[in-house]
Amino acid sequence: MNGPGTRILYRDVKLDGHFILHLTVFYTGVGGLSSPATLADEDPEANQQVRSDLVAPSAPIDSVAPRDVLRNVFATASGDPERREPIAVSVDVSQWAGQTVRLRLAGTDNRGPLRVGVDDIRFEPIASDAKARIELPVTEEPSRALDVVLHRLPEADALKALSARAEKLARRGEFSGAVLVAKEGRVLFSHAYGPADRKRGILNTLRTRFRIGSMNKMFTAVAILQLVEAGKLELTAPLGKYIRDYPNKDVARKVTIHHLLTHTGGTGDIFGPDFDLHRMELRTLADYVKLYGERGLEFRPGSRWAYSNYGFILLGRVIEEVTGRSYYDYVQRHVYEPAGMTATGSLPEDRAVPDRSIGYTKPPGANMWTPNTAWLPYRGTSAGGGYSTVGDLARFADALLSHKLLSPDSTELLVTGKVKAGPRGRYAYGFEDARDPDGNGWVGHGGGAPGMNGDLKIYPKSGYVVAVLANMDPPAAQRISEYLDPRLPSDE
Repeated sequence: MNGPGTRILYRDVKLDGHFILHLTVFYTGVGGLSSPATLADEDPEANQQVRSDLVAPSAPIDSVAPRDVLRNVFATASGDPERREPIAVSVDVSQWAGQTVRLRLAGTDNRGPLRVGVDDIRFEPIASDAKARIELPVTEEPSRALDVVLHRLPEADALKALSARAEKLARRGEFSGAVLVAKEGRVLFSHAYGPADRKRGILNTLRTRFRIGSMNKMFTAVAILQLVEAGKLELTAPLGKYIRDYPNKDVARKVTIHHLLTHTGGTGDIFGPDFDLHRMELRTLADYVKLYGERGLEFRPGSRWAYSNYGFILLGRVIEEVTGRSYYDYVQRHVYEPAGMTATGSLPEDRAVPDRSIGYTKPPGANMWTPNTAWLPYRGTSAGGGYSTVGDLARFADALLSHKLLSPDSTELLVTGKVKAGPRGRYAYGFEDARDPDGNGWVGHGGGAPGMNGDLKIYPKSGYVVAVLANMDPPAAQRISEYLDPRLPSDE
């Protein structure tokens, strides 16, 4: 799980015999976790929790009612530490021998960011039951218990609801940033809220540049496909074809450009003790490779999906090796300039950037907003950390939809989901794809870290574009974009 909201994975399992269920769980949150008895994420009460349960297949998938939960396997509790190293959990599920149960993995995060991992899930037959086996029946889409929007609104009503929601969150101190909604290039709603600099009393405006976190991945993916179109890259080629001196030869040989674009390469993340120790020394993409390049694979490339910031660092290095230019120069000339994005970039944090807001975070146990300076990298990278405005993000979306950046076929390849990435969508090439089989829904990407949050949702079928940026902790921006999403008219 990575991003605000409630994420639920589930699978029906028929237990033909007596079993012990084993799994390993680990997580990293912000501050002590809070775990109220609900998976709802829109309530003002803090809710950051992880749980695994056996539930009745007929139960609403997000219910935590005792009548629906057959057996809790793991659950965080209020006040639990913000980080848990991998811990093995085992429970006897023999009580349901001969029955079909639903294994549910759930995480809720309305304070964020919360990162969760669950691994090594297995049903081990009890020694006395030599004939025990499991079956995996077709898992029907479950009902939900949480309050949902039952119908979409007319455009004017949806925008009115959005405005009221943003104003309410801003008054409560839960949103500071900017919001823009457009359709087919015409701005329908735009407004800024809260302070850009609390000490000097400077307010956010529509010109304010906000740090955008992982949203840089969209620009990187566009650049990669431009080079594919130019015949300079092959999606199926291994990393080592383009970074010939890559330190770990096994990684260089087995991981392809496609794997890196889809987070299926097993290349791992960059954040952790090594990043904290060397944060200000990591000044170029090559510096990241020097620090992490000896690492081995976390899993066989292509075997599963696991979000990898390091994978997108490597894509940035590929761009540099193939073009002979810095990543920053390439995206400036081939992405930002054609799209008309004049306020987007990744200049170092020690450089003065006009209209760049200060990000504010509340560290664990703190009551006051603090500048996020201690968490910032030296500069943004091909994996994230740059800055932009809501207007520039809308221009990027327009350029993408009008094929100023890529051909129609390459654009569709870019945004079409390739791998399952959680219960609500698929991951494409640097984009999430949350469209249904009829094409309704959005493609785009979010970004978040202490003191920054952003989201861009592009609705190719209906023509809407929603850009929200915030200079405060997640899920400040995504709380607004996800509020609007089910209310916007669809093109059906």
